[in-house]
Amino acid sequence: MIESNGRRVRLVPDLRQMLGPVLGLVLVIVIFGIIAPQSFLSVYNFKVVAAQSVIVGLGAIGMTFVITSGGIDLSVGSVIALASVLTALMMQQFDSPVVAIALGVGIGAVCGAVNGLVITGLRIVPFIATLGMFGIARGIAKYLAGEQKIDAPAGWIPELMAKEPSASWILVAPGVWITIVLGILMAILLNRTTFGTNTFAIGSNESTARLCGIQVRRTKILIYMLCGIFAGLAGVMQFGRLTVGDPTTALGKELDIIAAVVIGGASLAGGEGRISGALVGAVLMAFLANGCTHAGVPNYVQEIIIGIIIIAAVALDSYRHSGSR
Repeated sequence: MIESNGRRVRLVPDLRQMLGPVLGLVLVIVIFGIIAPQSFLSVYNFKVVAAQSVIVGLGAIGMTFVITSGGIDLSVGSVIALASVLTALMMQQFDSPVVAIALGVGIGAVCGAVNGLVITGLRIVPFIATLGMFGIARGIAKYLAGEQKIDAPAGWIPELMAKEPSASWILVAPGVWITIVLGILMAILLNRTTFGTNTFAIGSNESTARLCGIQVRRTKILIYMLCGIFAGLAGVMQFGRLTVGDPTTALGKELDIIAAVVIGGASLAGGEGRISGALVGAVLMAFLANGCTHAGVPNYVQEIIIGIIIIAAVALDSYRHSGSR
């Protein structure tokens, strides 16, 4: 079992490990700043990037818990789509943003809980269990939407993702501040609570964690439910960004989210993860996509670059751990 004191001893190495994602982010900004200085380095474009990083950032917060526990969740993109569709449907029916947001986040929690129950109850590996939810959630979203976009009154939800917020003094979209605050709270949960300690312990060695008295099944269910909650919230933000419920949205978004978490220093082997690193990774992914757009790079090239980044990050993590051993 990982003791909290043990994590404090590793604080300095953790700060060193954060240099990688930060330097990567700086490198991306410098490269595209040279290629397209006038459009890319504008204040407005930085606000655009900040808003664009919200969806991946929220997903990455939840995914950090899953990957730290030694799991994976391939369903987050589909859950984002399902939450956006349900949010639109609720706005059609009730025209109440509060109800719509609650149900959008709620459906994410349900999907996450089902993932956790299937993984722990049926003893199915997370890759397969969440791959199943990947199809189920996307299929339900298409069924609810009648396989088309849902137009609905958006209320004040789009304000959460406004690139130029009505209250100019907050500088960036309210969704950015929501993501930052939630990131801080979840970092405290991961690093300063029993739940967080148990998450690290399960990812480090599940058998040992069980022998130490940790309720592994319950903790895993809560971890996947937490990931689902953040995917649901990301779906609400996606509805605010698009102002429609789209069952085809967020295709492949799970790869961006996983890449952000891995770039941020999490180990796919489990037992290691940082919320701050995941958020830096999310911003890096947003700058990368935005920079490619400004440079006229085709979308398929962006996908190739993301694939290379994932492979490189995992290879570096493997090398680092083999060196430690």
